[in-house]
Amino acid sequence: MSFTHINSNGEANMVDVSEKNVTTRVARAEAYINMTPETLKMILEGNHHKGDVFSVARIAGIQAAKQTSNMIPLCHPLMLSKVSVEFDPQPEHNRVRIETMCKLAGQTGVEMEALSAASVTALTLFDMCKAVDKAMVISGIRVLEKQGGKSGHFKADEGE
Repeated sequence: MSFTHINSNGEANMVDVSEKNVTTRVARAEAYINMTPETLKMILEGNHHKGDVFSVARIAGIQAAKQTSNMIPLCHPLMLSKVSVEFDPQPEHNRVRIETMCKLAGQTGVEMEALSAASVTALTLFDMCKAVDKAMVISGIRVLEKQGGKSGHFKADEGE
């Protein structure tokens, strides 16, 4: 198997997807942000001085998915039909799990859009909370699932 974004001369290039079939494509991704118990409690109780940080981070994640081709040089601009960003606070681990989903009917996958959404959502949470918790850690950014296209269905192992 070879890298699809490298041509026969070893140069970076955008993959030609014009001959691919239009299919429904869906990707889910996740990220984690660890923080102090006090920071998480502040967010969950709505006592953060910047307001509802989850709402702002959700909008940032959706915007990131829509702007992926502007951030990642060889990504195709896509007409996303759905982007979702969900939060799963996990106080027992002092963290928030972020799960994103991107969907469209098109000729190329949406994994990069789902990953961008998860990453920027986590970065926005970090930005909004850094004044009270400078030691937060973002981790575990990965694709959970991808559907559609000729490569078929991929689902990450739970234990990964």
